[in-house]
Amino acid sequence: MLRLNPLTLKKIRRFRSIRRGYYSLIVLVVMIVLSLGAELLVNKRALVVCYKDRLYFPTYGDMIPGRTFGLDYDYETDYRQLKKIFARRNEGNWVLMPPIPYDPYENDLRKDDFPPFAPSLASRHFLGTDAVGRDIAARLIYGFRIAIFFSLGLLVINYLIGVAVGCAMGYWAGAFDLVFQRLIEIWSNVPFLYVIIIISSIVVPTFWILILIMALFGWMGMTWTMRTMTYKEKARDYVLAAKALGAGDLRIIFRHVIPNTVAVIVTFAPFSISGGIVALTSLDYLGFGLPPPTPSWGELLQQGWANLDAWWISASVVGAMTVTLLTVTFIGEAIREAFDPRMHTIYE
Repeated sequence: MLRLNPLTLKKIRRFRSIRRGYYSLIVLVVMIVLSLGAELLVNKRALVVCYKDRLYFPTYGDMIPGRTFGLDYDYETDYRQLKKIFARRNEGNWVLMPPIPYDPYENDLRKDDFPPFAPSLASRHFLGTDAVGRDIAARLIYGFRIAIFFSLGLLVINYLIGVAVGCAMGYWAGAFDLVFQRLIEIWSNVPFLYVIIIISSIVVPTFWILILIMALFGWMGMTWTMRTMTYKEKARDYVLAAKALGAGDLRIIFRHVIPNTVAVIVTFAPFSISGGIVALTSLDYLGFGLPPPTPSWGELLQQGWANLDAWWISASVVGAMTVTLLTVTFIGEAIREAFDPRMHTIYE
């Protein structure tokens, strides 16, 4: 059973007492969990189909052709149409669709009308459609899943590189520190956006390619922070005592220095996540991010700018970004307050 020391428990209680940050964490966790099961909420496939007293679960299964349900085609079943057919025939068969019966790539076009279509409860486009008839709510939810896991992946890579290099610079200092300072100064002056443009013109930027490119430029901030903290920690008595007892450098770094700088690492994490979300959205808006038709908040923003009369496009994505970034920011403030308490500051 995991046992936490009293100081850690005190920090956790402090975090829970900051209601704005604590409830924001709950909201963010719920959003992530719902996005993981997005196919159960937003999907053109049915959740359950009952046909001739047999149950089918198409959501996570293989493609089921229309002939399976008595239709006259062999491609994938149109479950919205199937639901209407079953209701019209009234033979005891039924279809249970997700709350939003569209996927983020599907074009829902209408005769004698052109998208974007305004929000409608009747058509179950609760936030309307974009300029090519795709459901905005579907693209927001799937876009959130991509953005949050993109930022989390970027966070892990940046922290692994930044913490390792920063600790090494601060601990060994001297010529090692001086050489890496010059290398980081040179590398930080490389124009990030130009690199993205050049790579995008050569290859199609995939999810992992974008993470690696951004990680090449994103680790330096944590490196400077860890370098400073390591300089501070290695001068403390417990490090000198560990050296006197014969502890090696790696043991001192991993068992003493890094655990005593974890407060800084945890404090910066939420703000790094929000930075990753904004960075991906910005690249997608400029056209240098994930390739279409990948669900993307930046691509929706670009459509909103190009279709100002379709106010629901911009309003939806701005609202989603505001809620997400506010929750992450409130969590960051609460963590910072819990791990580095200042009695004159009060968060409610």
